[in-house]
Amino acid sequence: MSLLKKCLIAGAALAALGAGAVAGVWYWATTPVQLASAQLDVTIKPRSTVRSVTAQLQSGGVPIQTELFVLMTRTLGLQSKLKSGNYEFKLGVTPYEVLQKMALGDVNEYVATIIEGWTFKRMRAELDANPALRHDTAGMTDAQILAAIGAPVAPTGNAEGLFFPDTYLFDKDTSDLDVYRRAYRLMNTRLTDAWAARAPGLPFRSPYEALTLASLIEKETGRADDRPLVAAVFANRLRAGMPLQTDPAVIYGLGESYGGRLHKRDLQTDSLYNTYLRPGLPPTPISLPGAASLQAAMNPASTTALYFVARGDGSSVFSDNLVDHNKAVDKYIRGQ
Repeated sequence: MSLLKKCLIAGAALAALGAGAVAGVWYWATTPVQLASAQLDVTIKPRSTVRSVTAQLQSGGVPIQTELFVLMTRTLGLQSKLKSGNYEFKLGVTPYEVLQKMALGDVNEYVATIIEGWTFKRMRAELDANPALRHDTAGMTDAQILAAIGAPVAPTGNAEGLFFPDTYLFDKDTSDLDVYRRAYRLMNTRLTDAWAARAPGLPFRSPYEALTLASLIEKETGRADDRPLVAAVFANRLRAGMPLQTDPAVIYGLGESYGGRLHKRDLQTDSLYNTYLRPGLPPTPISLPGAASLQAAMNPASTTALYFVARGDGSSVFSDNLVDHNKAVDKYIRGQ
């Protein structure tokens, strides 16, 4: 504890704190936290900042004071040392012990977080890089992974979109196949439930087609209030026999050749995923959609809009006709 006190005093001095403040920080760091219950499990997500860690602790029932925790963490040089995972905290734990526990990685369970909108390739890279997993899928093709977890394998062997993005807890040395299996089953459950609650008259015939549409919605917008509107535009275009003209599908089809910017030649080059040249949905999903995009695909907004364009702030402008759409493009894309 003497080292902690020395570091806290030094950090406090650097921060131009007075003697009273130093004493206050020391008292806070060694005083038990008032937990919401006698024993708590809190999951810290990968790549969390120190402030994000405090927010996750607070929401989990561990009321850590943010600024003091940040000061203590930075003073001890541990801001890059905090490890993700599921932590157990009991009555009597102090802020310093909370920090020490996370710096040591003293977890009950380890964690893998898969983000909405990732491709299956990105998911594989994330699990491959997780040091707590046993990597039984090393060298496997996507089709072999599907077969290994008991999932039907399409003729193309494409696994895109079939795994639900979420945070998965596991014990050290768990097979990565277990995480794939759980994510696959969870997507099946979420997709089945959403399909059962779908609106009537949708312009697609199967849960897989709905999943494909949800993956487009996931990549087109991150705004909750825009998702049903984007879904409606796609549904209206499908009904009208219009091409979907969605850039994320074209980008997905370009694969490794995509350089970060779409060019006119990309839109004019045919591929299975070029929704400018080919009508209907692309042949497979293009990402791992989350629950909100699944719900939007199954229950699009009631609108006659056929076009949308990004404003540049994350939201979109929706138009019923090409004249209004071109005006929106001039305003928000061309700056005219």
